[in-house]
Amino acid sequence: MSQQGERRGHEDDWWGELYRRDTDDVGPAPAADSVDDRFDSASRTVAGPRPPTPSPASSPAPGAPWGPPTPHHPTGPSRPDPGPGPAGPPPADAFEPGVLPCADAYEWADLGPDTVLDGARCGAATLRAVSSRGESARRRGEPRQDALLTARFGAGPGGLVLVALAGGAPGAVGAHRAAREVCEWIAGAVGRSHARLVDDIRTGNRGALKSGLHRLTDRALGRLRARAAELGLDPAEYAASPRCLLLPTDPERRTRVVFGAGDGGLFRLRGGAWQDLEPAAPGPDAEAVGDVPAPAAPFRFHASVARPGDVLLMCGGGLAEPLRARPALAGHLARRWTEAEPPGLAAFLADTRTRVEGYADDRTAAAVWEA
Repeated sequence: MSQQGERRGHEDDWWGELYRRDTDDVGPAPAADSVDDRFDSASRTVAGPRPPTPSPASSPAPGAPWGPPTPHHPTGPSRPDPGPGPAGPPPADAFEPGVLPCADAYEWADLGPDTVLDGARCGAATLRAVSSRGESARRRGEPRQDALLTARFGAGPGGLVLVALAGGAPGAVGAHRAAREVCEWIAGAVGRSHARLVDDIRTGNRGALKSGLHRLTDRALGRLRARAAELGLDPAEYAASPRCLLLPTDPERRTRVVFGAGDGGLFRLRGGAWQDLEPAAPGPDAEAVGDVPAPAAPFRFHASVARPGDVLLMCGGGLAEPLRARPALAGHLARRWTEAEPPGLAAFLADTRTRVEGYADDRTAAAVWEA
């Protein structure tokens, strides 16, 4: 015991001597041996004697070698500019993620990025999709409640692209999990039945499409209610509003199918003007489909043939509400999106994040530009 203690004490003394400030340099050279001294020595060896430090009167001009940097005055933003928008110029932190959400060391699946951005070519169309955390959630350090999923099933003319988005119940704990789960469940069902869905779209079998997608949506929402019971939560606290878009990859097929339930919106930009394809929300749909109970939110279904130059916009409530309530935002996006080419991914993100006073929820949207 004493030997171990003696060794430990000797080690402590050794470390103490090493870091004592009053200990002299133990190197063989009497000269100082600091980092600056070694740098000066190396510089003299490689490039000869270092020139003397100039006096303030003879200091080099800005931008000269070894002189102060040239002052930089930016002439424009360093990030995509969404334009002045309906609420004036965006604040300096309008594009910044803000505070990260608090992580749980045992629930890594709950972690999600501040923003998800995706895009693709789908037959004759160009797809852009985004889900971005709202300003209020960024300030409070809360996770993004909206979810976004993009997937392609099949290949060639028989392929099908799915875009699924969902918004969780506002203010509910675990709302982001509910939104993500309902998107994944719907995607799994669409993937398993994509061949039949493509065939129904090709033949224009609207009745089969509507009834089948209605059952699919109701079952996904039913699974959320069952999951809420497992977690001991009120079903209203573990709920989501899904919206889904189906795009055939066959360039000869321009049928676009949108379905879902709950908050959100569907808009079409044609001839420079917006059309609200869901202008009024009907009352709750009490009709059950088969042995599946009716959901609390009405089922939404829209199938139409697109025209060249159309822009179809499917979005969650965070973008649908200000788009309906603020004509300035609608006009701003109409001007931006009627250009010759669809916006790039960064520009689309900036457009959908156009700041509108009084609207700070998550922004989630998918838009399709028809060639």
